[in-house]
Parts: sequence; structure tokens; C-alpha cells
Amino acid sequence: MTHFAIRCSWLSRHTALLVSALLLAACGGAVPQASSGRTSSDMPPPSRIASTPPRVAGSQCIADLQAAGARFSALPDSYTGPGCNKIGTVQLSALAGDGSQFGITNIGPVQCQTASAFSAWARFGVDRAARQILGSPLARIETMGSYACRNIAGSGRRSAHATAGAIDVSGFVLEDGRRITLSGDWDGGSRAEKRFLRVVHESACKRFGTVLGPDYNRAHEDHFHLEGTGAKFCR
Repeated sequence: MTHFAIRCSWLSRHTALLVSALLLAACGGAVPQASSGRTSSDMPPPSRIASTPPRVAGSQCIADLQAAGARFSALPDSYTGPGCNKIGTVQLSALAGDGSQFGITNIGPVQCQTASAFSAWARFGVDRAARQILGSPLARIETMGSYACRNIAGSGRRSAHATAGAIDVSGFVLEDGRRITLSGDWDGGSRAEKRFLRVVHESACKRFGTVLGPDYNRAHEDHFHLEGTGAKFCR
């Protein structure tokens, strides 16, 4: 075969390959590329690829809490025992009222969603009730804590406190110096003080999933148990 014939044969094969590649691209195909090392069985299903990243909901809660004027720090996730964990929690240091901020005593890590409900309740339920009923703004909310790796009293089931999903509130301090407590004023306070405590209890029932107070049982005679934002149980 002459040199001219060999060159023509090479050009014909090259042209055929080019045409095949163009036809394949036009039909929606793809030119094979180097393997990434992952087979189709290694790839996550489409639903998993398109799913919302697990921390997005928490990030939105953090943004909402910031917008509400709360002072807090986000805490790292941790597992502290069987059935006990602190996932998506924050450490609150102050909450915002209509005209000022007020403090919180003795509170530990709390789930962000519960903290957000607590922030709204403190402003719209407690501070406003204190102004309207007692004539003084709120200065501080006293708590008996939030996170505790323990069971529900008298049962073998973990408490919502074991996952930082509940806050126990024992009293309120006003800017004029008055201190209103569940143990002393639910039944023994002035008419205005007793009304104030029942109004803030009713307000809590609108924002939290579970609210337990002195009328529930003796274990709650000195505090409000404020838990989650799910199914409603108020007593």
C-alpha cells in the first residue's frame, strides 16, 4: 500500500470516530471519562442527595433566636449516657422584653426549639403580664435547671430533661424588687400575684408541648415544667 493510501485510510478512521462522537452527543450521550472510583451502588439515592442537610433546621432556629433578641451561645453536640444527650442545644444568658432584657438563673443547656419557645413566652407571656397585672417589668426568671440525665420521677422512662428538652421555672423577679414564686405565691400570694401566675401558666400552655404546674401533682408544686413544642398537655 502506498504512503498516500495509508494516510487516506487513517483519515477515514479518524473522521468516522469524530462523527460517531458528535452523533452520540446530539442524542444525549456522553463521551466516556475516567472512572471516579465509585460504582453506581456506591452513589446515594437521589432522595438522599437532595435531602436537607441535618443542621439546616437548627441553623434556622439559631437565626430565629437571634432575631428575638436573646443572648446565648450554641453548644457542641454530646452524648452523656444511655438515653441522655445534648443535641442542638444552646446556653441562654438573657432574653429580650419589649423595652429591656432580663436574666435567667440556674439554666443549663436547652434544645434550641425549646429555648425559642421560652424566649417568646418570657416576652409575650411573662413580661407583659407582669407589667399589666403587677405594674412592673420583669427583671429575671428563676429556674431549677434544664438538662439532667434522669428518669421521670417514679418511672423507668427518661425525662425530657435527659435530652435538654425541658425547663423548670420556679419564680420571677420584677424590676421593683418583688419576687413571685410558685412555692409561696401560687396559693399564698396576693390576688394579683396569684392571677399573674395563672396567666403565665395559661400562656405557657399555648407555646409549649407539655406544661405541668402546682395543680398537676405535688412533684410540681414549686415549679412550672415547660417541655418541647409538640403534642399539647397542660395541667
